[in-house]
Amino acid sequence: MYGLEGKVAVVSGAATGIGRAIAVRLAREGCDLGILDVNEEGAKQTAALVERAGRRCHVALTDVSDYQQVRKSTDRLLEVFGRIDLLYNNAGIIRIATLAETSLEDFRDVFRVNVDGVFHCCKAVVPHMMERRSGKIVNTASWFGKIGHAGYGAYCASKYAVIGLTQSLAREVASHRINVNAVCPGTIVDTCMREEADKESVRQGLATAREREGNIPWGRVGVPEDIARVAVFLASDEAEYMTGQAINVTGGLWMQ
Repeated sequence: MYGLEGKVAVVSGAATGIGRAIAVRLAREGCDLGILDVNEEGAKQTAALVERAGRRCHVALTDVSDYQQVRKSTDRLLEVFGRIDLLYNNAGIIRIATLAETSLEDFRDVFRVNVDGVFHCCKAVVPHMMERRSGKIVNTASWFGKIGHAGYGAYCASKYAVIGLTQSLAREVASHRINVNAVCPGTIVDTCMREEADKESVRQGLATAREREGNIPWGRVGVPEDIARVAVFLASDEAEYMTGQAINVTGGLWMQ
């Protein structure tokens, strides 16, 4: 449908949730997959789903906050597949607390994964794409990267940073015909991050995602497949004239 047959995609954080949905959808569209994740069991389960769709998959256990691990893994994926056509940076974590109560360790951990991870993967893959004068990069940001939320300061700041990195890189590599965009999910359920956030919300006496569903104009919370649909579009030549964009997928919860 999107002309992705035979392409090679690398997805970080593909062991569960949004990353898994994206990897599986890309496989169904004809892509071979490289998976970067620290969750070995979950990554193997995703790989099995990719292979069930008839595509090759290679799992590289990788902590994206460590550049040397990322470089080693991407070099290995280039050996296995010969090229990388799409990089989807999805790995992320969340910590919920007011800024006054957020520990230095938690704040730095959020940035190490959510921001450094994007930088590390791009730094490892972009030279290869520039040499080939072709490539697509998609980053998972968030609607929380467009407006601050009490109790989510570290997470919001990290996602603002992801959008900034997306826009800056898009300008830097446009002449090499590399598209760089971000997806900004709204309230998405059926993910490990949402489970963690809901548990902390309950602990703090706040509403869970399902309890906030009535605030969403579309009338429902989102699911990982909602993000995967947009991801495959941005990975395709149908989005050839789009770069530097941060696309909301929020059911109307955030319109900008």
